Amino acid sequence: MPALTLLRFLLPSALAVALAGCVSGTAPGEPARPIAETDAETNVATAAETVTADASAPESAPESPSERAFPEDSVYPLLLAEFALRRGDHDRALDTYLEQAAVLRDPGISAHLTHLAQFLQREPEALEAVRLWVELEPEHPEANATLATLLIRQLRPLEAIEHLATVARQGLKANFTALLGGFRQLPRERQLALRDKVSAIASELPGDIELLLAQALILDELGQKQAQRQVLTQLFALEPWHIQGLILDAKLRLEADEPDPFQRIEEALATQPDNTTLRLHYARLLTRSDIDAARRQFEILSAQSPRDGDLLLSLALINQETGDTLAAAAYLQQMLKLEHRTDEAHYYLGRLAENQGRRMEAIAAYSQVEDPDSREFFSARGRVGRLLLLEEGPLAVADFFAGQRLKYPELREQLYTLESEVLNQAGLAEASMEVLNRALAELPDSVALRYSRSMLAEQQDQLALMESDLRGILAREPDNATALNALGYSLGNRTERYEEAYQLISRALEYAPDEPAILDSMGWVLFKRGAAEQALAYLQRAYKSMPDPEVAAHLGEVLWSLDKGQEAYSVWREGLQRDPEHPVLLETLRRLDVTIRDLTP
Repeated sequence: MPALTLLRFLLPSALAVALAGCVSGTAPGEPARPIAETDAETNVATAAETVTADASAPESAPESPSERAFPEDSVYPLLLAEFALRRGDHDRALDTYLEQAAVLRDPGISAHLTHLAQFLQREPEALEAVRLWVELEPEHPEANATLATLLIRQLRPLEAIEHLATVARQGLKANFTALLGGFRQLPRERQLALRDKVSAIASELPGDIELLLAQALILDELGQKQAQRQVLTQLFALEPWHIQGLILDAKLRLEADEPDPFQRIEEALATQPDNTTLRLHYARLLTRSDIDAARRQFEILSAQSPRDGDLLLSLALINQETGDTLAAAAYLQQMLKLEHRTDEAHYYLGRLAENQGRRMEAIAAYSQVEDPDSREFFSARGRVGRLLLLEEGPLAVADFFAGQRLKYPELREQLYTLESEVLNQAGLAEASMEVLNRALAELPDSVALRYSRSMLAEQQDQLALMESDLRGILAREPDNATALNALGYSLGNRTERYEEAYQLISRALEYAPDEPAILDSMGWVLFKRGAAEQALAYLQRAYKSMPDPEVAAHLGEVLWSLDKGQEAYSVWREGLQRDPEHPVLLETLRRLDVTIRDLTP
């Protein structure tokens, strides 16, 4: 049976429906599923979008493969795959198509296999399928774009770029900015190699806007500002008001402390006053340097879109920051009338009332934050607890959280933890411990509650309870790096069981080798064991990733022990600038007889 005839026989049934959904990322009756995502920090679209044709380019479609006879041995497996799809047995269908794609080497089969694997979110199989598809149809734009997507997700942009270039050479839009996904995770040499490869393809395709933008973004990441300016000049010659280009240009000028850094953006907005996307980016940029100017831009945007709750929230927060609480409250009330982002509106109304000393009004506002999935939910309840403690005392706090646990039984664990934290922060350590004891009596398998109690026990010098709880966690979860580190650090810091502490922290590092808190613990226990030089390397790594005052205390003490006093002073000074009252840092300075005057440069 010829290939196309067999496909026509199969596709009108369940396979056609399922795979038609896969092409657009949606299965019948199921929500859309993205094929790929890149790092949020790059704000770039997925490379799956690279097959969008330019408006000026003619619609192109790959030529149909020439018909050839399928081996008879393949007809039955393909039918089995079809019936597996009818039954919803997608895994069996996928496995069968994988076998047959390798045997048949038919581009149609490889394309459908790629779509099915993507739909099932089976990336290894999708990568295998699309590689064969590209091998069979080397110029096919969708095949190349999909392969680029999957390679980028595996942090292999140097391989992906050639496939994006194949798309672009056909006059189609290739989203080269997707190459920035995971850029910061690449070794420096691979970052530079990608820069050079993008530059070479940009020389070949000098009119490609997306390619120039990707080049500018890479140069921005590498800090090569002069080269970035040159690329942006080329970009503006092709598209003077390119939004991302304008934002990059303004950032460059801001960093260089140039006069009128937003001149080009303002010229663009004078020409395109209704360009809300550009104006929004401009307003956000202004929040870093000129809050009043940012407010004016948000006011323009809100006037253009008066029912946009996001803009109203931005205006509320800006006015709150500048001290115009009446305007802030008015914008938040407007959000409530529009029934848009109501939890955030209630939360910030609570903050306004709390800041003005109207505690009961703040409690009422916070209590109306009701969505457990909102970012404000637990923060609002913590603030209610603290305000009730000030207004009515611990019994009111207990009643409030008991009511919350009845209302949200699925959140009992988190609410117990929050109640304990509220009491502990208020200096009521015994009451905090009582809450955790009650909680564990009710939820004895809760790792989070047991860990919270262990940390509170350590604060109260109940080292036996601390160790018991942490060992209880490790009995259940032997690879829990947090518990391993906590127990190891506590033993090394509060006892002389240094060897045991070292073994525990070593195990924690096996599971989380780059975690700054564990690196700090290892450095500290090595120092306690007398290996100051070895400790220094760990503490320097920890401090570079997490310049916390406690890490500063440890690093400074090790430097001090190695007769590197000036370096120790510098580290301690930085720690005090971050937190002048940090107890561990201040205790370290007192113990070493170092005064604040000694640290003055």
